[in-house]
Amino acid sequence: MDTVLEAFGRLDVAFCNAGICLNVPAEEMTFDQWKKVIDINLTGVFLTAQAAGKVMLKQGSGSIINTASMSGHIVNFPQPQCSYNASKAGVIQLTKSLAVEWASRNVRVNCISPGYIGTELTLNSPSLQPLIKQWNEMAPLNRMGKPEELQSICVYLAGDTSSFTTGSDFVIDGAFTAI
Repeated sequence: MDTVLEAFGRLDVAFCNAGICLNVPAEEMTFDQWKKVIDINLTGVFLTAQAAGKVMLKQGSGSIINTASMSGHIVNFPQPQCSYNASKAGVIQLTKSLAVEWASRNVRVNCISPGYIGTELTLNSPSLQPLIKQWNEMAPLNRMGKPEELQSICVYLAGDTSSFTTGSDFVIDGAFTAI
């Protein structure tokens, strides 16, 4: 935050994006594995939002955008990932909590919940290839999302036209959670 303030004098938008996933059955997951996912996915978002929020509250305005996941709304199948699902549901509730706490002080907090997105990492992972085929077959649009399909909502949330939008979770999943 100090680097941003030194360069620009203020902080208008923070994008809190953290995520790892361990596909480990719940009965086999160690506490350290659980804690690693929760610490990165939920605590990492909290600490970033908290640091940004302190600056924005002091200056009297700002927009924080957190990345959750459709996995905060559904249980992914067939991959066993209780820690990931729980962490992303936590990000959604964290977003709503911060939005309510900071709304009267003109700091907005929202989140996006992407579905399966065809990032370079996802598309180039040999272990995910069988899952990608299954996800596409299950998806109403019969495909994964593209990273650029998340851009417009982030631009909206960062800008002034969303001044009445806080505490919202935008699910961008090609109707995957609708089935």
